[in-house]
Amino acid sequence: MEASLGIIGAGAMAEALLAGVLSCGLLYPENVYVINRKNDERLKFLKETYGVNVTRQYSEVFSCCDNIIIAVKPKDMADLIGKIREFVSEKHIIISVAAGISTSFIESRLEKKIRVVRAMPNTSCQVKASATAIAQGAYSDEHSISVARELFSSVGKVVIVDEKALDAVTGLSGSGPAYVYLMLEALTEAGISAGLAKEISEQLAVQTVFGAAKMALESGEAPVHLRRKVTSPGGTTMAGIKTLQQMGFTASIVEAVRNAAERSRQLLMENCK
Repeated sequence: MEASLGIIGAGAMAEALLAGVLSCGLLYPENVYVINRKNDERLKFLKETYGVNVTRQYSEVFSCCDNIIIAVKPKDMADLIGKIREFVSEKHIIISVAAGISTSFIESRLEKKIRVVRAMPNTSCQVKASATAIAQGAYSDEHSISVARELFSSVGKVVIVDEKALDAVTGLSGSGPAYVYLMLEALTEAGISAGLAKEISEQLAVQTVFGAAKMALESGEAPVHLRRKVTSPGGTTMAGIKTLQQMGFTASIVEAVRNAAERSRQLLMENCK
C-alpha cells in the first residue's frame, strides 16, 4: 500500500489494526498518523511503541493521509464528523469500525460524495485472527473495497457483504468470541467437576477448541462432516452430543446470534437518528 494511513481513535481495536498493518509490512510507521480525542498518554505510548506519527490536529491527518480508519465509540461519531467535515475531500477513503453506525449516516453528515466503507472486525484482530466483514457505502468503488480488504487482511480473514448483512455478522462473528469464551469456561468447569485440576482442565479446553478450529480451517471439510467423523455410535462422544442436543445446545446458539443481531439493528436505529 503506497498511501499513508490515518487512524482516528487509539483504543484496543485501533492498536490491533496498527500492529497488524505494520508487522506485515503493509505500511511503514512514518506513513501512519494517529489522533484521539484527549488521551495524550495513549498517543505517547503508540508513538514510542510503534514509531508512528501522533498529532492533535485533524487537518494534519487528512492532509497527509488518503485512507482514514475511524475507530471511535458509536456515541462519539456525530461529534467527530462535525470536527472533520471541513478536512474531508473526495480523495479520501473513510473506513469506519464503529458498531451500529451506517455508511449513510456518515455520508449524509459529511455532506459530500465521499467513499465510505464499513467494517466489522472482532477482538481476535489482536492476535491476527479476526473474522472481518466489510461493506461499501453509496459512493464506494472497487479501489476503496480493495484498500479495506488489504488493511483488514493484515489481522485475519476478510469477507465482503452487503451492508444489510452486517447485523447478522455482528451477531455471529462480532459477538462470537464471547460465546466461545463462555464455552471454554463451561468446559473448564466441567473438567474440574470430573476431577481435573483447574490449570490442566483449562489448558485442555483451550487447546481442544483451538485444534478443532484449526482442523476445520485446514481440512476444508464442513463442520458437520468433521463432527460425524469423531462421533462413533454408542461411544463417549455420542453420549456427550446427545446430552447437548437434549439440553438445546444448537437452539441456544442460534437464538444467541439472533438476539445479538437484533440488538445490532436496534443500536443502528438509536445511533443513526
